[in-house]
Amino acid sequence: MSGAIVALIVRYGMVMLFLPFSALDKIFSFDHAVKQAQQVFAPRSLAIAVLMTGLFIEIVCCAAIVIGIADRAAAFVVAGYCAATAVLYKQFWKPGDFFVDPDGKARTLFWDFLKNLSLGAGFLLLIVGTDGSGLQPFLTSPFASTHPYGR
Repeated sequence: MSGAIVALIVRYGMVMLFLPFSALDKIFSFDHAVKQAQQVFAPRSLAIAVLMTGLFIEIVCCAAIVIGIADRAAAFVVAGYCAATAVLYKQFWKPGDFFVDPDGKARTLFWDFLKNLSLGAGFLLLIVGTDGSGLQPFLTSPFASTHPYGR
């Protein structure tokens, strides 16, 4: 299997949670998604704005990662999105049953919290690369493509 095909499969594997699944869920279950967002952002208009921002990130940034256009910048945004959703929606510290009930809500939220952060770290790997170049290419030209499928 060629390197380009492997890169495509891996990149799509990273974003498939968002594109198409989470994005379609937001579209087809919009009212439910708004109600969920209102648990954190009480005014309906703010919840809708946050939801639309998330939908934009899930569609546009994830597509950019798969296509390989401005993929470092897109990965940076999606990594931040993963961290933000972990902190806002996976608040394992709130239920108060973390140490009391191994099957409790806190433990479930804790694992989801860690999964969000781990996925975000995977997106950060797209930024720093695996070739030892680190942050320098991103800092020098954040909107440049990594050319994952060749030039």
